[in-house]
Amino acid sequence: MSAAGDVVYSFAEEQDFQQVLNICSSDDFNGLDYMAVTFHRWLKEPGRLVFLARMNNRVVALESTLLVDGGQTVVFQGRRVVSDLRGSGIAGALQRHVTDYIRRHYPEVSAVRLSRGDQPSPQTLAKYRLIAKEAILSLCCEATDLGSFINEMKSKLSSQADSSQTPVILNQQQAETLVLSNHVVSNLLPGKTIINDWEPLKPMEANLEVLRRRGLTWIVDNEFEPSAISLCTPPYPVPYRHDALHFNINIFGRSLASVCAVFLAQLEALLPSLQGYLIFHTYVDPGVWPGFRQFCHNNAKVSFFKDYWEELILETDL
Repeated sequence: MSAAGDVVYSFAEEQDFQQVLNICSSDDFNGLDYMAVTFHRWLKEPGRLVFLARMNNRVVALESTLLVDGGQTVVFQGRRVVSDLRGSGIAGALQRHVTDYIRRHYPEVSAVRLSRGDQPSPQTLAKYRLIAKEAILSLCCEATDLGSFINEMKSKLSSQADSSQTPVILNQQQAETLVLSNHVVSNLLPGKTIINDWEPLKPMEANLEVLRRRGLTWIVDNEFEPSAISLCTPPYPVPYRHDALHFNINIFGRSLASVCAVFLAQLEALLPSLQGYLIFHTYVDPGVWPGFRQFCHNNAKVSFFKDYWEELILETDL
């Protein structure tokens, strides 16, 4: 534990859970804040540290780091600041504390990586290099309407493209072999980066354990030389509505027909387990997004939750 002025820094512990939730507004992330679901898992995750800033014994900010790339890179995640102190500089102070801690205790770390869902300021872009970008399509619906949407989209897809190629669900070993293959790394991954739910990883053996922990579903349009490879998170509850579930689908590839096919296969795989209200983000190559959005227009009561937005992966030397 250390202090700077009247700010005290420490590692998060289980008993901090309620105070951490108190700094998360129900409006954060458009009602899709994941902190209630991930906090306890983060405290137990190998290679992860969760830092808190306190003022007058009150938790006012959080920042988490995850060591990846065999210990060469630290990914910053989960920054939260209590609403009445946003814009006060507390987030920057906490980030400097975290960066200093990493420098002192993990001298082998040479790079910092993070993801942003808003357009970074010129000052931020001056500090970081952009290594990858994904465009996000956000949809929402009652779970009872998803089956109709899938059927409508499958009919649309079969009329637009060769549907003889059936998407394949990969087992873990198949997924790991394929995502590290030269074909996928060179031709499909954005900036040669595996991005899962805002978590950017280099395609290397050392990062496979991180991916295994995430419980992902991997689906491709072709198991040997795919035009699209996708990974989907398990659904988790979010504050948007009392019965709301959120999940993320990352799709790597530039063939619109292949992207649409694996997207529908991911939804079909999830369908039996879903209930309540669904909000799901699908991350695709920006060049594919307009056609993908057009494809997703439907009569099945599935709505667009948010218009075009992007996930940017930024990196800087430590």
